[in-house]
Amino acid sequence: MAEDALVSEPSGTVQHPRPLWAPWRIEYIRGPKAGSCFLCDKAASDAAADHVVFRGQSCYVLLNDFPYNSGHLLVAPFRHVPDLADLDSRERNELMELMVRSTAVLRRLMAPTGFNLGFNLGEAAGAGLAEHVHGHVVPRWLGDTNFMSVISDARVVPEALDATAEMIRRAWA
Repeated sequence: MAEDALVSEPSGTVQHPRPLWAPWRIEYIRGPKAGSCFLCDKAASDAAADHVVFRGQSCYVLLNDFPYNSGHLLVAPFRHVPDLADLDSRERNELMELMVRSTAVLRRLMAPTGFNLGFNLGEAAGAGLAEHVHGHVVPRWLGDTNFMSVISDARVVPEALDATAEMIRRAWA
């Protein structure tokens, strides 16, 4: 069966596969970057405005300031390294454990019907910050791609990032 074939949903309905479009992110990707690494800056900050929701031993979790969907989290090591292969086993284990734990927290808070989890390793793979490895945890709902992002180059995120970060912080505890 071809990869672009119809997908049968548990409800018995048939859905066409839908891409996750995020055209509003190109401004961040192509735009000028501050001289420092934003992941390192946020890891060192205690400010609630930096949207850090959990700090582990070697990695931490933060709300993405340029989300694909509401609740889009990033999981990153404190250490500034460009690739998963550069992490030691303790860091790799905690990074994956925090990605799994992030899905559990988001599932409890937001009831998504699925998740996209992944890493963009290197600029050619779409990494907006190729110098500091980080994973994405994106909650998904059936039908969450709508006309706003397709025809108007805009995205509707229904809750302020500060409020979402605080809700996730409380749930993480």
